[in-house]
Amino acid sequence: MTNYSVFNSENNPLYILLNNRYSSPAIVAPPEEDAAANGRFFMVTSASTAVGAGSNLLIQISNPNGSGRSLYVSKISGGVSAAATVNLYSGGTVTGGTTPTPFNMQLGNATTSVATSRVASGSVSGTPTLFYTTLLAAGMFEVAFAGGLIVAPNRSVTISVGTGAITAAANISWWEF
Repeated sequence: MTNYSVFNSENNPLYILLNNRYSSPAIVAPPEEDAAANGRFFMVTSASTAVGAGSNLLIQISNPNGSGRSLYVSKISGGVSAAATVNLYSGGTVTGGTTPTPFNMQLGNATTSVATSRVASGSVSGTPTLFYTTLLAAGMFEVAFAGGLIVAPNRSVTISVGTGAITAAANISWWEF
């Protein structure tokens, strides 16, 4: 039987997936949308930061012990003014810098994140475990996890962008459940 109908339906099963929102309206959305609608989607940014020679832009989120929630990392993104390396670590210590408050992506929602964050320039210390690395040319970058990277209580994830005299920015977004 040929598929003669422009608009597929269940009695014309060549395409069973949603492919016509006119005749079969539905909402197909990523989990971030539901998390944001429930006030549980957060983001931290380093903003545009000048990084000195031999240093890295560091951004870390930590899930405190006993928080009762896990952090599901959605995306890590940013940009660099010159060639650099992005490294993602489990754990590690970031000292100095600032401790920005995670921003609730449902504008106006007063729900706060259980996570703590730190943004600094320097090097990751302690005993971090490197689990992702990529080389960058000047420009933007994005690493999408769609919740596939989970930061359990008493754990942290650290992003390092560098090394070198660059201007860089990094952002990390996650939802909590």
